[in-house]
Amino acid sequence: MKQLTEIINEIKIKETVGDINTSVEGITDNSGLVKPNFLFFAIKGITHDGHEFIDNAIEKGCKVIICSYLPDKIHEDVCYVVVKNIRESVYNISSKFYNDPAKKIKIIAVTGTNGKTSIVFFIYKFLNSLGIKVGMLSTIENRIADKRIKSHLTTPSPVQLHMLLDNMIKNSCEYCIMEASSHSIDQKRIMGRDIFIGIFSNLSHDHLDYHKTFINYINTKKILFDDLPKSSYSIINSDDKRSEYLIQNTKSKVFSYGLKTLSDYKGKIIESGTSGIMIHIDNINVSFKIIGDFNAYNLLSVYAVAKILKIDSEIIFKRLSQLNTPEGRMDFIQGKNNVIGIVDYAHTPDALKNVLKNISSFKKDAKVISIVGAGGDRDKSKRPEMGKIATQLSDYVFFTSDNPRDENEDNILSDIVKGAVRKNYQVISDRKKAIESAYLNYKKDSIILVAGKGHEKYQIIGEKSIPHDDKEILKKLIL
Repeated sequence: MKQLTEIINEIKIKETVGDINTSVEGITDNSGLVKPNFLFFAIKGITHDGHEFIDNAIEKGCKVIICSYLPDKIHEDVCYVVVKNIRESVYNISSKFYNDPAKKIKIIAVTGTNGKTSIVFFIYKFLNSLGIKVGMLSTIENRIADKRIKSHLTTPSPVQLHMLLDNMIKNSCEYCIMEASSHSIDQKRIMGRDIFIGIFSNLSHDHLDYHKTFINYINTKKILFDDLPKSSYSIINSDDKRSEYLIQNTKSKVFSYGLKTLSDYKGKIIESGTSGIMIHIDNINVSFKIIGDFNAYNLLSVYAVAKILKIDSEIIFKRLSQLNTPEGRMDFIQGKNNVIGIVDYAHTPDALKNVLKNISSFKKDAKVISIVGAGGDRDKSKRPEMGKIATQLSDYVFFTSDNPRDENEDNILSDIVKGAVRKNYQVISDRKKAIESAYLNYKKDSIILVAGKGHEKYQIIGEKSIPHDDKEILKKLIL
């Protein structure tokens, strides 16, 4: 329980209506979770306006409403606080309610188009292997030490974030390793001021349905580094041409990693294949079980973190060489008749290109068969590019459904097909049937890549989440 005056004392307030000398037993931005004496944040989002749910929250016992404007109907026994910036207020009030947990734990935040989940997973596993208690917030799942919690968003809401950070502290976690999506930075679900280390992986085409232009997308990522304090660190991929722009105004101490350009932590790929990669780092050739050339960047970023934490190189290499890839990221299945199945989360043009180029480096005489789709109600401009890359770099492609949501599947598939540069494809909208057809037609000497969903165990069709697991479907076919 907290006094309202205590948790709003640093908020920019336009006006208040009602008694602010009240206590708050809980906070939420979801009216369905309101309990007696709760505080409810009325947030105007992209598809829903929280102001429309104020009455519903009050009916459930809510006593405080934080809002951008007053509703038409005012309840005498409820306190209304009208704020200048609702997103910022949600973050700051949530922080105060949970006793400023970000000040008591070191947050390592990873942003970029591709690689966020893998980097977060690798850092979590690495620190955990050293006996350090760590929390993790990622697309795949959230963890508090060894306890697993289902993840609903790449980056949780400020209310959930501070609740999870508070739980991590109560469980003696020293670090929280988390993904920082561009949406979360723009919506102030995460603030650079609270970050210990900010990591930039790479930047390519994605989320233009939300950001509208690529420069808006870049500038949103830049906000995180602009807001980092002097006491924090930035770790950037020097091989990405936008990295210097992202950190040009940061106050943090900057370190770089890369494979091609001069950097603080430079690596060189010596070997790469189905058993892993060997990277030359710090005058030593180190073998890793991780598959995929692009994972060399991810491993170098973890190495940079470890060096900042002043961990001995010998220990770093020993622990990193024992890591495995996270679920749904270059997830290999060695099947019968010389068939290899690969499940990967690649759902952007750049990620798909990286995966297919890496497969081509070890495919030998095997045919590369890809199952590719694109999400509905999302960035439409990347769809033709996905079609182009898939048909260019695969022997044959099955274009299929991938979380169509409320959009017509045929329209999505038509957009993808527009980018095809060869007629080496067919369209099968049913995702399970597309995977089955790929195997039935190429059940010998092939590499079957199922791209787009990775770890996901569902298909979002309309408002429903239908059970679907790419890896399980593929395993039943090829094993």
